[in-house]
Amino acid sequence: MSKLPNVTTSIFTVMSKMASEHNAINLSQGFPNFPVDERLTQIVSRLANEDVHQYTPMSGYPPLLSKITALIKSSYSRNIIPETELLVTAGATQAIFTTLLALLKPNNEVIILDPSYDCYEAPILLSEAKPVRVALNNDYTPNWDKIADAFSEKTKMIIINNPHNPTGKILNKSDFENLEILLEKHPNVLLLSDEVYEYITFEDKHISTHTRTKLLDRCITVSSFGKSFHVTGWKIGYLVAPIHLMKEIKKVHQFLVFSVNSICQIAVSEYLDCVNINEISTFYQEKRDYFRSLLKNSRFELMPCEGTYFQVASYANISNENDVDFCKRLITDYGVAAIPISTFYENGKDLKLIRFCFAKDDFTLEEASRRLCTI
Repeated sequence: MSKLPNVTTSIFTVMSKMASEHNAINLSQGFPNFPVDERLTQIVSRLANEDVHQYTPMSGYPPLLSKITALIKSSYSRNIIPETELLVTAGATQAIFTTLLALLKPNNEVIILDPSYDCYEAPILLSEAKPVRVALNNDYTPNWDKIADAFSEKTKMIIINNPHNPTGKILNKSDFENLEILLEKHPNVLLLSDEVYEYITFEDKHISTHTRTKLLDRCITVSSFGKSFHVTGWKIGYLVAPIHLMKEIKKVHQFLVFSVNSICQIAVSEYLDCVNINEISTFYQEKRDYFRSLLKNSRFELMPCEGTYFQVASYANISNENDVDFCKRLITDYGVAAIPISTFYENGKDLKLIRFCFAKDDFTLEEASRRLCTI
């Protein structure tokens, strides 16, 4: 009997496979197609010939732990203890998976806000816990009354994703105040904050859980160098948690991966000395603005994009098809792949919205937009 009977091939795999079969431009999967910073590739090239290929300590390469500590301090004015509150992980997905397996028990309930990324539910189910899905408002703001109503005596955790994939929405100060009020009423509930796009926000500044002192003793915050430095295939991230939670997380981590890719850790550690991580948001804002300008004369209605490298668009003026069928026809008839937003909902809620990834070079964005403007 399957432990995950309802889990099938992900929509990302389906759309990418279709894009390949039809030679379509793939704006579905969230990976950049432009070159990595030459400074980073030069570091890796040099390190390949050095003695850096054996295990690092379980928690992470010590100089990298120090650099991350300094990064959190400079970005959010938070002081952490790297030896006890920080863990380098094999990407954010492994960080989330490890956290959920370590902290959940059978029959616990976990609040997930839909539309939600697809990596949350599986480890909850494998922990014999129950995901409780609560839909965001149609403008993707949280409905705190509905969220509060979903809490029960079995609630162990709530997961937030900020900046939000797939919608590009970011939480504001009022959202965090409501979250803090809610969690004050439920002192035993933990918070898992997925912040992999924290350095990709635009007009409004990202508010991190690192800055919310009321939440720090119960919060696990997850970050991704793969997203921030355009090296998604490296699968390198990190999480921060208070010591009483980190002790349990490390117990699972040591048997799941033990330690993370040594050369990637050392390369990122050196790269942090020469890169200005705050320039990333400017880079992607230019990408976002250019892509939106290219689609200005299309029949798509572009939704606000406050962060991430995803642009949500409505096709309601184009077709009455459901979003999955529309995305398939977009590939076969127009040669562009996107992701249907309904697949991020438990109940398949269809608002005639699709997601494009604009983390692509200008030529790709220009050709994709040319095709989209012919619809």
